[in-house]
Amino acid sequence: MQQFNKNEHPHRRYNPLINEWILVSPHRSKRPWQGQNESIAIETLPEYDATCYLCSGNLRSNGMKNDNYDSCYVFENDFAALLKDEVFQDELNAELFKSKPERGINKVVCFSPKHNLTLPEMELSDIQNIVQIWKEQYTELGNLNYINYVQIFENKGSVMGCSNPHPHGQIWAQSSLPTQIEKTQKNLKEYFSNHKRSLLKDYVEQELINEERIVIENKHFVALVPFWATWPYETIIISKRHFSNIISMTNDESIFFTKILKELTIKYDNLFETSFPYSSGIHQAPTDQIAHPEWHFHMHFYPPLLRSATVKKFMVGYEMLGEAQRDISPEQSASILRNLSSTHYKVLDHKM
Repeated sequence: MQQFNKNEHPHRRYNPLINEWILVSPHRSKRPWQGQNESIAIETLPEYDATCYLCSGNLRSNGMKNDNYDSCYVFENDFAALLKDEVFQDELNAELFKSKPERGINKVVCFSPKHNLTLPEMELSDIQNIVQIWKEQYTELGNLNYINYVQIFENKGSVMGCSNPHPHGQIWAQSSLPTQIEKTQKNLKEYFSNHKRSLLKDYVEQELINEERIVIENKHFVALVPFWATWPYETIIISKRHFSNIISMTNDESIFFTKILKELTIKYDNLFETSFPYSSGIHQAPTDQIAHPEWHFHMHFYPPLLRSATVKKFMVGYEMLGEAQRDISPEQSASILRNLSSTHYKVLDHKM
């Protein structure tokens, strides 16, 4: 019988945040690839695009005009998935046909007036402005009596379904806890109840001892490939100090959060020398006016690229019918990302 090798032998790993397992098959990364290569357009974007509905001073599709903004800019989404209006529905007694109205607000956050500037290319002061806007929006939206969760996120690149290359993120605030948040809260709460400590505080301290999945570490934050990562180059940023939401950051922590955001996204761009697509988002305490000592601030990055700028991972077959599965091990991914430059930005063209 062979000795188990996590970089060679198939095995399952447990994700304590959502109480799910993932199958890891590292030996499959050696197989020849004859699958689909994504077609990624190579385009040099202008600093200003007169046809872009996100650029400073331009008209949007609803006839409203953007402010002549020179920094981070926020407005309510013209095509919102959620609506503010309160509606009523007759109670459904059928167990198998449950539904309920959902109320909320969707906002767009333009990171910069420059149409061609992504996060890794921005000055730290510009990223600090974005973090400040995130804080303000979490507070403003969270104070509304019908908002119980504020989801801050970014979809970067057309591969991730982003319909406009102008650098921007979104904020969806709603009355219910989204499914992933509800799962995470349940497990964080159970761990905190049993141990009187934050699950992610204990986890990140062990990761810092092990070192093998660490990508970047600074004074206040750690970026690493999670032990349970699903996507090939998935990462998570975790605060070293246990606090529950973005407005609990000190000024010093905000500065170092900005730094790790820039360094991590530069590493992503340097990986395949392309403007690296991903979906990212902050997970933090709900805004339901209840104390949540179990929550520990963290930010997920889910990039789809697997082997190159044109080869992505698909969630199909076994993943849709069984459970999540990955080939390259998290330790291998972390080593690759860790050894990339986080100070020299190599991308010449915007390849979205």
